[in-house]
Amino acid sequence: MAEISGKNFIPESFQGYTPDIAGQIGLLWELIKAPLIVPLLTVCVYICLAMSIMVFIERLYMGVVIVLVHLFWKKPEKRYRYEPMKDDLESGNGGYPIVLVQIPMFNEKEVYKISIGAACNLSWPADRLVIQVLDDSTDPIVKDMVERECIRWANKGINITYQIRETRGGYKAGALKEGLKRDYVKACEYVVIFDADFRPEPDFLRRSVPFLIHNPKIALVQARWRFVNSNECLLTRMQEMSLDYHFKVEQEVGSATHAFFGFNGTGGIWRIAAINEAGGWKDRTTVEDMDLAVRAGLKGWKFLYLGDLQVKSELPSTFKAFRFQQHRWSCGPANLFRKMVMEIATNKKVTLYKKFYVIYSFFFVRKIIAHMFTFFFYCVVLPLSILVPEVHVPKWGAIYLPCIITALNSVGTPRSFHLLFYWVLFENVMSFHRTKATMIGLLEAARVNEWVVTEKLGDTLKNSKAGKIASKISLSKLLGNRINLHELGFAVFLFICGCYDFMYGKNCYFIYLFLQVITFTIAGLGYVGTIVPSS
Repeated sequence: MAEISGKNFIPESFQGYTPDIAGQIGLLWELIKAPLIVPLLTVCVYICLAMSIMVFIERLYMGVVIVLVHLFWKKPEKRYRYEPMKDDLESGNGGYPIVLVQIPMFNEKEVYKISIGAACNLSWPADRLVIQVLDDSTDPIVKDMVERECIRWANKGINITYQIRETRGGYKAGALKEGLKRDYVKACEYVVIFDADFRPEPDFLRRSVPFLIHNPKIALVQARWRFVNSNECLLTRMQEMSLDYHFKVEQEVGSATHAFFGFNGTGGIWRIAAINEAGGWKDRTTVEDMDLAVRAGLKGWKFLYLGDLQVKSELPSTFKAFRFQQHRWSCGPANLFRKMVMEIATNKKVTLYKKFYVIYSFFFVRKIIAHMFTFFFYCVVLPLSILVPEVHVPKWGAIYLPCIITALNSVGTPRSFHLLFYWVLFENVMSFHRTKATMIGLLEAARVNEWVVTEKLGDTLKNSKAGKIASKISLSKLLGNRINLHELGFAVFLFICGCYDFMYGKNCYFIYLFLQVITFTIAGLGYVGTIVPSS
């Protein structure tokens, strides 16, 4: 009987045997390709095509609905009862409900003054406004600065309280929940939440509260985010494109058709009674905002999105901060879906159609399938199909459908249309991190409850002193923080596939692959969102 030596992968008596290692590897590849690789990869292609069709139908549905909304739907002021807030000299401020403003913070050295100042400047009677600064900071210097800022505004007659906790249990959800336990909150009817980098306009409450006053079934009024640093770098432009689509299309469609959408965690005002009926804030996932919204929606409460009510905020401008944010935003919804899918399916207070919308459209397609399809199809299956020419990927799935989906995604930010192609390449890079986070959420693996507060830079980078400090960082430390091995690994893999397609392929996929290689390499070397400080 022929034996397999340490230098041979297959027996010498095997037909086609060759003594060199490369030849043996090639022969082994041919042996397993037809019975194993081709069928397996073919199944993967069919699965990806099915996911592609699901995403396409979802995007097309929302595209049609948003057109109908703009053409035929009435404005929120016409769909719901609405009367502007009016000052009454006889009754004084009695016609104004007491509103609680919560500002959760964690070491927000660069932006705390902006958010506190914006909240204190809201156009609302001072005796009907209560502001809570919920500071979970671990830096004693920052805590002292925030407390001093609260005292400064309190001396001006603003009803503002500085609140801290012994531990950060529950993170943001824990802080918000703790704030609602205060005795003085019992007199408040509504609560508005602003993250530390959010800057509402003075008329925010005057434009949003009337919908809650005159429509007792509405639990939440959500405003749109606008970004003060969208032009800071290419990374912030890419984020603006994604988030503008989310607000202009996804939130608008959900509000107009189902009176349901995911609370964005900030820039929205809640009816406190709805929060209490839904079970209050829970910290079982990293998306406490979405968790509360789904539970309130299952209780029959309605949500309203106001696209013309806008709140300024800041986008993460460093790749590291953006990756942590996207991990939380991808892992949390998947984990929440795992925990709530049966609760949604068995709920008896909402219609079957709404349950289908929440489970299939809101969760399954947008929060799970969209991430996995992008990564597996464009970064794994399509490149592998080039190495296995026996596997056929139809052009309608590889080219036409993706182009239509991309065009539909572009409606949110027309000014960035010229960046659309690079946005697609960048989204493919980020799909790796989102898919990994989604799998962690579905499987409740390690990092499922990881909470890293998104770094906010404020006006730091405009300060020349910051440039001098940054210039002292060693080159080795800088490179160590910037190099991302996963992205570089995918760049190498796609480069090999691109070279093979260039030499032997017939579909010219190497054009896309080489451009994707460049994008993965840029991300891998940390040149996405990199800001060079001035000296």
